[in-house]
Amino acid sequence: MINLKNGIMWTFLATEAPVIVPDSVQKAHFAEAVNRIVNLDVSELVGSLLRESVWIVIKVLIALAIYFVGRWIVRRILRVVDVAMQHRNVDTSLRSFTRNTISAVFTLLLILIVVSTLGVNVTSLIAVASAATLAIGMALSGTAQNFAGGVMILLMKPYRIGDYISAQGQSGTVRDIKLFSTVITTADNQTIYIPNNSIATAIIDNYSTAELRRVDWTVGISYGDDVDAARKAILSMLAADSRIMPDPAPVVWVAALADSSVNLSIRAWVKNGDYWNVFFEHNEQFYKELPKAGISFPFPQMDVHVKKE
Repeated sequence: MINLKNGIMWTFLATEAPVIVPDSVQKAHFAEAVNRIVNLDVSELVGSLLRESVWIVIKVLIALAIYFVGRWIVRRILRVVDVAMQHRNVDTSLRSFTRNTISAVFTLLLILIVVSTLGVNVTSLIAVASAATLAIGMALSGTAQNFAGGVMILLMKPYRIGDYISAQGQSGTVRDIKLFSTVITTADNQTIYIPNNSIATAIIDNYSTAELRRVDWTVGISYGDDVDAARKAILSMLAADSRIMPDPAPVVWVAALADSSVNLSIRAWVKNGDYWNVFFEHNEQFYKELPKAGISFPFPQMDVHVKKE
């Protein structure tokens, strides 16, 4: 506040740009405000506040009713879709994906209806959401690629829930195909999430597409051992295992004449679920039973020639 020569008191108010307001104007505004307060009709103010409060409560109750009824309708729609896909024998992974997509779309529509009921301008909200979605989409382009990869997996069906696969250096049973990732469980019960974009463009080994799977062993015997005796002993062990298919019949071939051993290649067919048990059990059985048939397992050997000068 500054006292000027003409006796008028001026006050400087801090705004975006300095504004000088005469003291007389301030006094006039203050008097007008006091007059309004004195002449205020309290009953009218209270009535107005009550009317507004009641209307707000009514809108909130209507919005809640719409939300709960809408959630019930969405659940009914999802149930009808599930029943329809079950009758059409739609793949389990595709059913899960479709259910999640429909749920997300209808939930978003329900939220927009509820917000509109509360008096919010939905058009402006959609515009803001669209701009935000564009910005987020550009920042999360990898997520969009994972979503596209999930769609491709569900359409092309390189694997399904329950299949045993090997991809991206991981092997396990497919437990779920989500919007952005595939969930597999390894043999040691670890849960691994593989991004759909990575697995959709990778080489996938699906061991569950066929009912039968071939088990391969390589057994090295010593030079000079009877190959026919080794073959007979191995085939008799395989024939005693009911898990091994008689057709195609197991075979034993001489695969290689290696540096220290004669390598026998053993092949037998089993069901997918029996693969690993058969493989490991017969590995041990070959080691224990072949020496009883006069077959020995050689150690790696190396001939060293010493030249004397």
